[in-house]
Amino acid sequence: MKNETVKTGMKIGATVGGLVFLVAGIVPGFYFGSFGTLILLQKIMGGTVEPTLFVRAAIVMGIGVGIACAATVSIVVGGLLGTLMGSVVAAPAAMRQKKEASETA
Repeated sequence: MKNETVKTGMKIGATVGGLVFLVAGIVPGFYFGSFGTLILLQKIMGGTVEPTLFVRAAIVMGIGVGIACAATVSIVVGGLLGTLMGSVVAAPAAMRQKKEASETA
């Protein structure tokens, strides 16, 4: 029973993390991905960056990576918090079962 409760908590937490990402994670992922790529390109090219096709394509790829990273962090943190909550919910039942098993033995 404990294992099922923990798994259910993990699934609920990951779902909530995904929903939080959809509500509050897309814009920061977009911003940090594009800004990070632009800073990286400035360091590589040694100065200001002209808006060429390569630079625009690199920024679009950086935006994709930023959004994917934000989604991954949101889902993993949600899953971890859900697992923790599932463990907290399942702990009294597990302790009660352990106590009953020790009394009958």
